[in-house]
Amino acid sequence: MTRSQDATGSGRRIVPLSPSTGSPSSGSQRPGQREGRVPRRGLRRPGGDVENATTALTAQSGEHDAVTDTLSRRDAVLPTTPSRVPLPGPLPRGWSRTEAADRPARERPRTDPGDRPPRAGAPEPRARERFRPDDRPEYRQARPVPPAWQPPGPPAAAAGPAARDVRPDDDQGDLGLLGGLAPASSSDDDHRDGGDRRRRLLWPLVAAFLVLALAGGAYFARDLWGVAFPPDYDGPGTGHVVVQVADGDSTRDIGESLVTAGVVASARGFGQAAEEDPRGRGIQPGFYDMARGMPAADAVTRMLEPATRLGLLDVRGGTQLDDTAGAAGARVPGVLSLISAATCVVEDSGERRCASVDDLRRTMADTDPARLGVPSWALADVRRALPERRLEGLVAPGTYDVRPGSDAAEALTSVVGTSVGRLEAGGLVTKAAANDVTPYQALVVGSIAEREGVESDFRRIARVVYNRLPIPMRLQMDSTINYPLDRQTLLTTPVDRAAPGPYNTYLNFGLPPTPIGAVSTPALQAALAPEVGGWVYFVKCENDGTSCFAVSPEEHDANRRLAQARGVY
Repeated sequence: MTRSQDATGSGRRIVPLSPSTGSPSSGSQRPGQREGRVPRRGLRRPGGDVENATTALTAQSGEHDAVTDTLSRRDAVLPTTPSRVPLPGPLPRGWSRTEAADRPARERPRTDPGDRPPRAGAPEPRARERFRPDDRPEYRQARPVPPAWQPPGPPAAAAGPAARDVRPDDDQGDLGLLGGLAPASSSDDDHRDGGDRRRRLLWPLVAAFLVLALAGGAYFARDLWGVAFPPDYDGPGTGHVVVQVADGDSTRDIGESLVTAGVVASARGFGQAAEEDPRGRGIQPGFYDMARGMPAADAVTRMLEPATRLGLLDVRGGTQLDDTAGAAGARVPGVLSLISAATCVVEDSGERRCASVDDLRRTMADTDPARLGVPSWALADVRRALPERRLEGLVAPGTYDVRPGSDAAEALTSVVGTSVGRLEAGGLVTKAAANDVTPYQALVVGSIAEREGVESDFRRIARVVYNRLPIPMRLQMDSTINYPLDRQTLLTTPVDRAAPGPYNTYLNFGLPPTPIGAVSTPALQAALAPEVGGWVYFVKCENDGTSCFAVSPEEHDANRRLAQARGVY
């Protein structure tokens, strides 16, 4: 048999070899046998036994030998593995190989002119037992398939109208292109493309997740590091800055205020330093002179020093507006001097800036009392008083926080407003009428009791005042004589008692026009609820300051002699 060209059209010649010598057969052929038909040597007719016959074919091209293909068939069944070098058979008359690949098998002729008719009586072989060359896979146009070791690429388009997918139910079964070495459909390519797309979408998501995880880890690591090792300053601090601690502030609140002012680096660090210091919880509300950039431990220590406290106003019972002369010539600061000191602030240069006493006195005299916070129950009496004495007694004893750097009007308004609230909280307005006096008059009575005796005698002294007023009887209090003289002693001279003035109770009847000093809570309560008794006289008769009270003048003279004998009076 001779084939003019193979399936690829390379021009090779395939020549049948003799089974015995392996040489090309002679040029003789049977009558009726087509050129290019492989003679069925060594094969029995259909229906008989098959003798393991083989036909060896050798393809030659020039000087080189091609591969040898051996086909083994049993019971005239098409082998399951196609030949590496396909052996195409003759085509129907008028057909081309492209048309043979395009047309389905059912349109091809079922008869083969080259087959010999079966013998009489022999059964017709089944369709799939016939070795029909037009059913071979080489007649189908196959797409070139890259080698298995190459990475898969995008699916190539079909080369022509002859290219088509091979379904499993075709005549070739799963043996498709190039003997089953290439996929028969594009499903694998589609699956591979889908996987590539999923991978392309997955990697950005993974990268975003990793970025978020790293950012979150860094954020929490920073917080944890700040908890274990809070930042802190190293230097001693520079400059001056005022920091306020409000009433009810916790250590954490104080630390945050210090951080806002630039004093410490961390509120947590300040809290830890306060916990380590045994006095750390003793920081009081108020204003503090601090430095910027201080270590947390130094800030705690500095806030515990009394000298650091700014704006602190501490008024004691009996303190007058003006400075007074105390025992042994000592100068006792008055309320105006204390307010002036509370307004002082230290500049970065170290200079102190304060509202002076003259500014405070001038503001008190020139400003309407209502604008300074004087309550309505005291306005009429305050406006009748001397301008420099208007606010006397309206500043109750106790501690105040004055904002450092405030002016005179702001300082007076702040102090008077706070004091009035304290006085009214003690029942001054509601209880004064029980003694037939106004709230302001009760305040005057309490100021006299404050200056005339000790706390244990406040209620009896207040009763003496209330008993003298309706008689009428002059009060004759040495404290009221010494008040305009800015003296705190109880001793007066005949000249002092003879000097006229609104506060001379030896010459005038009734109460003085204003209180004569700050009224403490015990003195105020004594004026609101005096002890019941008929006393109209009293004199200091004990070395501890205790007084002896009397109803009649004779009893009072006896108490005076006793006091003189004890060296008290």
